[in-house]
Amino acid sequence: MDRLIVYVDGFNMYHGLHDAAGCRLLWLDLVALARSLRPRSHLEAVKYFTAPVLDEPAAASRQSEYQSALLAQNPRVISIIQGRHQRKTITCKGCGAKRIKYEEKETDVNIAATLVADTARGLITSALIVSADSDLVPGINVARGLAATNFFAAAFPPRRYSTELKRLMPSSFQINMAKIRAAQLPDVVADPASGHQFTRPPKWKR
Repeated sequence: MDRLIVYVDGFNMYHGLHDAAGCRLLWLDLVALARSLRPRSHLEAVKYFTAPVLDEPAAASRQSEYQSALLAQNPRVISIIQGRHQRKTITCKGCGAKRIKYEEKETDVNIAATLVADTARGLITSALIVSADSDLVPGINVARGLAATNFFAAAFPPRRYSTELKRLMPSSFQINMAKIRAAQLPDVVADPASGHQFTRPPKWKR
């Protein structure tokens, strides 16, 4: 049986979805989407790589609600691997004005390290990388060297594309918007263990 793990670059997916459809499709069930992308494989896990939002309480609240809903909807299938954001002060060369820029850190390293570890441990026969980040190329090369018979593919989020990943991977494709629309979480997700409910944020209503 084909044993599949799907590795999701959270911010690559978020920004692709936002560019394509605003906030309407952000309440996305990543496990349902993963199953629709490779329905003949046995889905071992979905690993979702992201980083906590900084200095925006409303956005951080929506992010937390979404991640809790994902875990409640898909217990034991999805895991969330957190990186971090780093504040960086940018100074305008023309006027000297300063502003804070936020840089996401560790996501690409976490994806690459996890992919290599899972491959080395023999946990997978297939890996689907949901990202268009070419920084993942070295890690994918290492994983492919460890298991030459494994299947590796890139699934590009909406409005995202990488020539480097397309050249590297035996297979790559753009995720169909119809599959994303069909893989939305219920508006209210109840945790089967605690009964706690998680609700689609009003800003994300379709």
